[in-house]
Amino acid sequence: MSTTFTIDTATSRANPTPAPMKRLTVPAIRASKGKGGDPLVMLTAYTVRTAQLLDPHCDMLLVGDSLGQVVYGLPSTIPVTLEMMAAHGAAVVRGSYHAVVVIDMPFGSYEASPEKAFESAAYLLKQTGAAAVKLEGGTAMAPTVRFLSERGIPVVGHVGLTPQAVNALGGYGARGRSTAESEKIVADGVAIAEAGAFALVIEGVVEPIAIELTRKVACPTIGIGASVQCDGQVLVTEDMLGLFERTARFVKKYDDLGGRISAAAATYAAEVRSRAFPGAEQIYAPKD
Repeated sequence: MSTTFTIDTATSRANPTPAPMKRLTVPAIRASKGKGGDPLVMLTAYTVRTAQLLDPHCDMLLVGDSLGQVVYGLPSTIPVTLEMMAAHGAAVVRGSYHAVVVIDMPFGSYEASPEKAFESAAYLLKQTGAAAVKLEGGTAMAPTVRFLSERGIPVVGHVGLTPQAVNALGGYGARGRSTAESEKIVADGVAIAEAGAFALVIEGVVEPIAIELTRKVACPTIGIGASVQCDGQVLVTEDMLGLFERTARFVKKYDDLGGRISAAAATYAAEVRSRAFPGAEQIYAPKD
């Protein structure tokens, strides 16, 4: 049974009445390639409230398996489950009205066969109401991308630094520094695009690879540690808000939310301990 689609606006904190906005579509994202418009904006979201705040500014919201590290404190994305992705995906769909919502397929949910991938992707879309799934991998995953696309499941590809393959890659360093690896990443991206992906994330590669792929593929490219010449950009929201001290080189921090939260908590703690809080404004006085 689906966990989405019904918006209860009675509780204003969780579900404020949304401003009417027409949701973007997968065909609109695909068709933006080469039109000379603004680059596509994509950020990650894992909760209703984050989705509500980001939605008016984004073309796509990614429910990334990065939630394993960001939300659950796991050492990598490997332990993330379909059920975790479905729960957070449903929350993001409930909190958004404009952006195309894309959900990461977690490690082990799609690699075995195209049929297994379809089963997992169908589960995610049914449980959440999201528009598309994202999967990692290159040429080997092209048949799976084609299988899903031909059966009505829109797919975003992901090449270059693929976090689910961190054990095989040996870490999170930039990819494509050798000629052989560079050529493989380009071939991977082209294969995924030609298989039917409507967008392609390019992560953590030396810039010429991202530029070449952006020119070669017919779908929009979304860079993360790639190039400003990609057709769009994505970051993990918590990274760009400054919630974590350690981030990748390609992250630009647009705020110091971590510092501001810590300062607010310190002020609250001090007022509680000094009995300055709660004050008269926060206490219910008896009626006369």
